[in-house]
Amino acid sequence: MIVTVAPPRSPTRGSVQGAGWALFALALGGFTIGTTEFATMGLLPQIGSDLQASDPVVGHAITAYAVGVVVGAPLLTVAAARMSRRRLLLLLMGSYTVANVLSAAAPSIEWLVAGRFLAGLPHGAFFGVGAAVGSAVAGPGRRGRAVAMMMTGLTVANVVGVPISTAVGQAFGWRVAFVLIGVLGGITLLGLWRFVPEQGPVESSVRQELGALANGPLWVAFVGGAVGFGGLFAVYTYVAPTVTRVAGMSESSVPWVLAVMGVGMTVGTLLGGRLADRSVVGTVLGGFVSTGLSLVLFALTATSPVGAVAGLFLLGVTSQVLGLAMQTRLMDLSPRAQSLGAALCHSALNVGNAGGAFVGGLVIAGGWGYVAPAWAGLGLTVVGLAVVLVSLRTPRPAPARTV
Repeated sequence: MIVTVAPPRSPTRGSVQGAGWALFALALGGFTIGTTEFATMGLLPQIGSDLQASDPVVGHAITAYAVGVVVGAPLLTVAAARMSRRRLLLLLMGSYTVANVLSAAAPSIEWLVAGRFLAGLPHGAFFGVGAAVGSAVAGPGRRGRAVAMMMTGLTVANVVGVPISTAVGQAFGWRVAFVLIGVLGGITLLGLWRFVPEQGPVESSVRQELGALANGPLWVAFVGGAVGFGGLFAVYTYVAPTVTRVAGMSESSVPWVLAVMGVGMTVGTLLGGRLADRSVVGTVLGGFVSTGLSLVLFALTATSPVGAVAGLFLLGVTSQVLGLAMQTRLMDLSPRAQSLGAALCHSALNVGNAGGAFVGGLVIAGGWGYVAPAWAGLGLTVVGLAVVLVSLRTPRPAPARTV
């Protein structure tokens, strides 16, 4: 029997059904990336036991992934400026899948750190290009919600993907969890190939993308986001040992705690998309303030299981409102290279990831305990807000002309 495979359809621009399936494929990519990005945090004790490394040392694997995102997001976005966006998405997800399989085979912590760095390289570029594709297929006036749809995959990963991978890792070993993530990557590749349309030649060039980097307000906002996002990751990186050693919860409860925080992130993403369509700047400022308040609440209630879970849920909501709004803000600040602007948001997120993990590990190693990262994270959030306020005082670049 001969089975024929139909070529990928190209939904017409403006088609609600076609846009929906394309956004679903992009959200599936976000789900896959979110699952592997945050799975390491839930499996920190298991990885450390297997590779004979302490929690702060295993945290270096998280930092390496973040550094990979920071390096890869602008570099790959600029280098592939003339490549078809659909083809680039397929290439990035393919590389991501291979890197996760290599991580699963790590014989040492050094190998794992290298594997996580390679996995991080395509992360930011995927979300940057995907945000531009999603905005294009959704049509005018729905950009915030289109970006939120894609980012919902990242947050749903924290509700479903991360808890399941954590439970699987606890039961069968952390390597099995990374193999399953590789399978997810393969499924995502099929979805992207089938549903994401070609959109004609890309009206961009390496020179144009590089020119967008000569943008003072963009970089000031980038720094503010990078510092501010560190507040979330100072806590999130060490959430597993915090809820077990401070709140007194069992190790088997960690996947459920991560799921609750993931629900908060999903709510925050959907809420942030709608708020950003109304006022990008207002949502950015509100996101910073509410994230700071969430960190204070968590620090004050972390010794209680109910208080710790409630604080993490609220932190999930507020941090994702901030993240969604910052991505839209950076796209506004780079109107001639919006893929690069969106990618830079993920670089900023992962600078915050690396910095937050480092600062959190520093205060823990200094003997301040597992609640101290929340107070350190509050300091990072306040500094980030101050920098963003400075960026609002600088002139915004002129929008690109429509041809």
